[in-house]
Amino acid sequence: MSRLGMVIDTRQCIGCEGCVVACNIENDVPPGERRCRVTTETSGRFPRLALTFYSQRCNHCDEPPCVPVCPTGASHVSQLPHLGKTVQINAARCIRCKLCVEACPYDARFMNPRRRGVADKCDFCAHRLAQGLTPACASVCPTKAIAFGDLDDPASPASTMLKGRKAAPLGAGFGTKPRIFYLT
Repeated sequence: MSRLGMVIDTRQCIGCEGCVVACNIENDVPPGERRCRVTTETSGRFPRLALTFYSQRCNHCDEPPCVPVCPTGASHVSQLPHLGKTVQINAARCIRCKLCVEACPYDARFMNPRRRGVADKCDFCAHRLAQGLTPACASVCPTKAIAFGDLDDPASPASTMLKGRKAAPLGAGFGTKPRIFYLT
């Protein structure tokens, strides 16, 4: 089964938040909530300052802390081939206990009032993947800073972007083995 993930080129990201808008529209995310967000990091000293933008979302970890804490199995690792062992939420099984929200070290989950108050997060646009499409955030990025694909397939867009560049996940010390990598 594929190991789906994303690679985000921080030198290409311009912080436009097109990924956030596309995600919110595609997934009917309520105002004030986010499945995807852009954060900034300032480095250097005046007058030589630099901004780095990080498009962040659920990291679809290989060791997701949100899954074992879920008492109903609503938070789970998908076994569907088109979802490639990604971390998903079965809204029908969610009892709104918020344990998964608290367990996520990436602050990637929220309780969605538009979906009966159940837990919500990036699902790599599972409905788009079922149609053979890429996630909305990757499809609209004007600088092509977001690449999506099977991290184990050397020909996938994500693997291709990783070649020859230094890449690291955010929060590598959490021990979650995230599948979102940032090129620097």
